[in-house]
Order: sequence, then C-alpha cells, then structure tokens
Amino acid sequence: MEYKDYYKIMGVKRDATQDEIKRAYRKLARQYHPDVSKEQHAETKFKELGEAYEVLKDPEKRRAYDQLGSQWKAGQDFRPPPGWQGGFEFRDFGGAGPDIGGFSDFFETLFGQGARRAGPARSARDFRARGEDHHAKVAIHLEDSYRGASRSITLQIPEVDSQGRVTARARTLNVRVPKGIKQGQQIRLAGQGGAGFGGGAAGDLYLEVEFTASGRYRVDGADVYLDLPLAPWEAALGATVKVPTPGGAVDLKVPPNSQAGKKLRLKGRGIPARQPGDLYVVLQIALPPADTPRRREVYEQMKQEFAFNPRAGMEV
Repeated sequence: MEYKDYYKIMGVKRDATQDEIKRAYRKLARQYHPDVSKEQHAETKFKELGEAYEVLKDPEKRRAYDQLGSQWKAGQDFRPPPGWQGGFEFRDFGGAGPDIGGFSDFFETLFGQGARRAGPARSARDFRARGEDHHAKVAIHLEDSYRGASRSITLQIPEVDSQGRVTARARTLNVRVPKGIKQGQQIRLAGQGGAGFGGGAAGDLYLEVEFTASGRYRVDGADVYLDLPLAPWEAALGATVKVPTPGGAVDLKVPPNSQAGKKLRLKGRGIPARQPGDLYVVLQIALPPADTPRRREVYEQMKQEFAFNPRAGMEV
C-alpha cells in the first residue's frame, strides 16, 4: 500500500489554514474536472484531489493524518504504526455518510469504509438532536485489567483556531477501568461525547482499550504469555520458582528434564473476564557465562560428561 501525501496533492503547505485548503481545492477541482479538462489523466487527478480534500477539510481527519508525521514520502510502502491514533478523540465517522467506494486503500486503512461524513439535511422542525458519539483509543496497563482501576487520561481534541489552523485541545477525564476488560473492548462514558442540538442529549464517548507495550507479557484474547528464564540445572533437575504474574507472584513447579519452549499452563490466571483466560509460562534456558577459568573448566567437564549433540538429526 502506498503512502499518499495529501498536502502535496493539494499543493499546500502542512500548516495551511482551512480557508487556504478550501481555495486550493476549488481551483484544482475546476482545473481537473473530467467534464472540462483536456489534461491527460484528469479523472485520476480529480479523484485523488477529492480524497485529499476529504481528509484535509475535516479538522479531525486532518489531525489524525498529521499524527503519522511528515517523514513519509508519496509512493512509499506504508503500514500505519501501532497505536498511531492513541489518545486522539474523534467523532464517529462510521456509517454516517454515503459509500466511499473508489477511495484508496490508504484512506480506508486510516479511516475505515464509513469515514465520509455527510449526514442528511435537517429541517427547521428538527430542532432537538442528540450529539454525536466520540471515540478514542487509550492505553492501560495489563495489571489494570486484573484488578480494575481508576485512571486519569488526557485526550487530544482537534479544533480550528481563529486563524483557521487546526490545533489540539487537551481534555482530561477520570475513567474507571473495569476488571476483566480485554484489548479491543470499549469503555462507554455516557454523555461525554458531542453536545446535543436544541437541548438534545449529549452523545457518548467510547474508549477503545489497548494494553501498553510490555517486555514481560504478551496477550492473546484473554490468555497471557510470560517467558520465564531458567538456569540449566533448574530445567534439568526440576525446581520450584517464584513467577511474577499481573495478579501477583505465584510458586511454579518446573518438572525435571524441561526443554526450552515448553509451556506450563496456569489455569484461570489470565485476564479475569467472564470466562477467565489462562496464563502460559514459556520456559527459556539462560546460560551462565564462562567468564572465569573455573567456569570454563566446568563447561569442559560437561562437554566430556554428556557427549550431547543439540543438532542431532540435522546432519547434512
């Protein structure tokens, strides 16, 4: 998938005002409109221009697009980086507008297939309307899902300032994280979305949960995985070792002659959802260094004693 530089397509700077973007679009739309333009590939250029304007005219989509940074160049192979929309609050784009078939894969990867927002016109009688729902992605610690927690989070809300430039306003909320929530699930904050119209009720804010990156745990649904280093003698002779888990330390019995990669299951010690997950301890063998003459001697003795070939069966 190719990265699209919407600013380059529109011929504007990255700090252009919303009015400058609108004027650029009107000028280029007349130039490349397929009904009047005699330029080669006018239809393709007109289509790219419409997609770029769909993003840059909307402060929320523009701010989200800007989150990707300016290091990308048009035509480069592109995949959105993990968590690129984290902490960014936006209105509900989904299902609010007509089909956007024909927009690029790049656009739909960033904003989804319902991202074109064009609601039906309201008559004067529709003076009461519920506010729009807002969405944001938030990162929490895995331990918060085990115990439940109250967290203060700050979201960035795109706005257009008096000079017509897109800025971000910080919004801080106190959020209760329910015990057992899984990655990808949402926390609903009633009445914390967009304001209603004509006295209508406010919309809701939906926080999609992600777990902060951890070098210790991996999460798959409700199951949690932990790599556990063992000394060679612990793996060979068996041992009882203390193991950290998000719910607290536990004593784990390692059976004798355990091999690297062996999984030991701790039933029900995964995420404590309605159907609790399991915690899998994946054994890893950590070798002590041969950094003294005596330790090298011990390794030499092991070499003679075991006559062990770890690559048996791989001979060529």
